[in-house]
Amino acid sequence: MIPAPFEYVRPSSVAEAVSAIGAAGEDGKILAGGQSLIPVLRLRLAYPTTLVDLGRVAEMQGVRDDGDAIVIGAMTTHHDVMHDPLVAEHAPLIAQATGTIADPQVRHRGTFGGALSHADPAGDLGAVALALGCEFVASGPGGERRIAASEFFHDYLTTALAPDEVLTQVRVPKLGAGWSSHYEKFNRVAQAWSIVGVAALVRRDNGSIAEARIGLTNMGSTPVRAAAVESALAGADVGSVAAAAEHAADGTNPPSDLSGQADYRQHLARVLTKRAVLAAVGS
Repeated sequence: MIPAPFEYVRPSSVAEAVSAIGAAGEDGKILAGGQSLIPVLRLRLAYPTTLVDLGRVAEMQGVRDDGDAIVIGAMTTHHDVMHDPLVAEHAPLIAQATGTIADPQVRHRGTFGGALSHADPAGDLGAVALALGCEFVASGPGGERRIAASEFFHDYLTTALAPDEVLTQVRVPKLGAGWSSHYEKFNRVAQAWSIVGVAALVRRDNGSIAEARIGLTNMGSTPVRAAAVESALAGADVGSVAAAAEHAADGTNPPSDLSGQADYRQHLARVLTKRAVLAAVGS
C-alpha cells in the first residue's frame, strides 16, 4: 500500500529537530530508523501530517565516554551499538540483547533510541535499560531534561516523552568490578519479537551473589523489574538461584495473545530467569 500524503522535514541538528516537531504539532511523527513506523505508514495505520526524519542529526549518533557513564546517541544503529568497544567494555548486556533483535538488515537500519522510544513491551532493550539503571536525555522547547529508566515507560507504546520532545541520547552508568550479565530470550521463531525475555545483571562477592538486577521483557504493558527475585538473590549463593527464580512472575501482568497465554509467560519468566542468572554467574 501507499502511505497517506505528508510533509517531510529532515533537520541537521537537535535544535532544528525540536523546532520541526514542535511546528508539526500532535499530528507530527519522528522518523528514526523507521523499522516500526514505515510498515504502519504503508498500511495507513498511521497518517501523520508531517514526518521529521532524524537521519542527518550527527550529534545524535555514536557512543562516547563521559566519565562515570557511556553515552549512546539515540540515532546510533543497533549494528553500531553491538560492535562498539565502549559498550562491550562497560555494558555488554546491551550488546547481548541487541544481537537478538530481528535480523541483520533491521539492525543496520533500526536505532537504539528509536526502539526505546517506541516502547513496545516485547522489545528487548527496555528491560535492559531498567536493569542497567539508564538515564534518558530528552530535548524540547524548554531545553534538556533527564528521565530515569524507571520513570520512562508509562504504558503500552507510551513513554514520558512530551509530544514536542526528542530523545537525543541514553546515559548508561559504568558498572564496577564484579558485575556480569546475560540476556535470555524466548521467541516462537528466529528473529521474532520476544514472547518473554530476561535481562540479568549479577555482582559476585566472595563467591556469593551480593546484588542482582533483573529486567523482564513482555511481562506487562511496560518492561518491569523482578524485584522479588532481586531480593531473594541478595546475599545468596549460586545454589539458591532456582528457588529465587520461582518469584520471577510475582506481581507481573503479562498479556495473553496468539504467541502465548499469561500463565505460559509466567512459567517462561521463571525458567528464563533461572537460565539468565546462572549464565551470568558462569554456572
